[in-house]
Amino acid sequence: MIRLIKNANNYLKRRAIISDGADYSYKNLLDASEIIALHLLNSTKDLNEARIAFIVQPGFDYVSIQWGIWRAGGIAVPLCISHPIASIKYVIEDSQVSTIVFSREYETLISPLHGNPELRFFCIEEFNSKSGILPIIDDNRRAMIIYTSGTTGSPKGVVSTHHNIEAQITSLIVAWEWNQNDHILNVLPMHHVHGIVNVLCCALWIGACCEFLDKFNPEKTFNIFCKNEVNIFMAVPTIYFKLISYYNELPGDAQQKISESLKRFRLMVSGSAALPISIFEKWKQISGHTLLERYGMTEIGMAISNPYKGERKAGYIGQPLPDVQIRLVDENDLGVYEGDPGEIQIKGTNVFKEYWGKPTETLESFTKDGWFKTGDISIFENGSYKILGRDSVDIIKSGGYKISALEIEEVLRLHPQIKDCAVVGLPDEEWGEIIAAGLVVSDKELNLIELTEWLKNKLPNYKTPRKYIILDDLPRNVMGKVTKKELISLFNT
Repeated sequence: MIRLIKNANNYLKRRAIISDGADYSYKNLLDASEIIALHLLNSTKDLNEARIAFIVQPGFDYVSIQWGIWRAGGIAVPLCISHPIASIKYVIEDSQVSTIVFSREYETLISPLHGNPELRFFCIEEFNSKSGILPIIDDNRRAMIIYTSGTTGSPKGVVSTHHNIEAQITSLIVAWEWNQNDHILNVLPMHHVHGIVNVLCCALWIGACCEFLDKFNPEKTFNIFCKNEVNIFMAVPTIYFKLISYYNELPGDAQQKISESLKRFRLMVSGSAALPISIFEKWKQISGHTLLERYGMTEIGMAISNPYKGERKAGYIGQPLPDVQIRLVDENDLGVYEGDPGEIQIKGTNVFKEYWGKPTETLESFTKDGWFKTGDISIFENGSYKILGRDSVDIIKSGGYKISALEIEEVLRLHPQIKDCAVVGLPDEEWGEIIAAGLVVSDKELNLIELTEWLKNKLPNYKTPRKYIILDDLPRNVMGKVTKKELISLFNT
């Protein structure tokens, strides 16, 4: 049996999930997932890695379906509930899905897919009791396909085995000292490794409780925090930014109540995008917590983390997680000296098996000696790794220099009139690329000539943006990451 699900037998009476105002035990989860698995099998012995897509609200049904797919021998393909039908259709066709499990609220959304005779459809509300025998599932089987955000091309289906997922979970259980008395609030999209593995699977592995909020809302989030049951929280920088903004609008007594509740937490984590130092510092003032930054991606789960116990430095992502190997290399896959930038490459059981249906891309993503090439540029200094950006979007090559867009963004955020920003490179015949910045400002009358003058004392001339665009908000994906390809297109309109 899959170890994650086998562990649930040790916690049968414990509370596993809170969603829609109801509590569900580990026994409830095992019983529901068994019924779903038997319906999916439909009297066959084993799904044999058939791809099963599902689209439901985050909560008990989501987990029951995920476990049911795994227990039946299928590969789980979670669909994004906020994606348009064109994006959903892409995932269905690319991963060659055989079955879609859905809840009634998404029936209209997926109705255009009903014309496909090769697809089976199951409505979760129509499942009923069923008996039968479930197959024995080997850890080396493919378990899940999660699609990348497609920032460097069409989204790719990242295939992880049960063994890969187990390695991703156990490294975090050890590093972050998870225990069965933990209670985490999950506000993250459930088609992404952050919400699925870091939050949900880690909690259920150890016998802890995962509470769901189907859609992030600052007021509801703080109300849950003030019940003083949640003691772990993980989010993306955008969510922390929105929580800070909401907090700042509250009266003093409400702020004090929230701050007192936050101080009782044992762990708060930020990831999936670079954490601006300004948010890092403001959240510490509000909560008393130094946010733990970590580094990971769909293909590897988590690989690097600041320490649970020990110093956490703003702008740094820490050290390798247990059983994960890290190296920094140059363009020729040769190691770089400490303090010099290099691409992060990863080895370990946590690393994914393949890109679905893309053997060439899979082969090209690894070195000849088996290291996964992340494409992210980092330096190692003072005993910790620091991300400089992604080679394809955050490293700007201008006039012979390699310039970190993230460094420039941090400086721009120090300006009193700039609420948020993103820096990109625009093609230029003379310089290769020139630096451009999208700005979200508090005053639309921001004087760009004065801004350039202000930057002279903070950045060398070759790192100073040459073009600006003022925006109401930065273009983002569902995880809150700025979509820099879209920002670049705004400069061309």
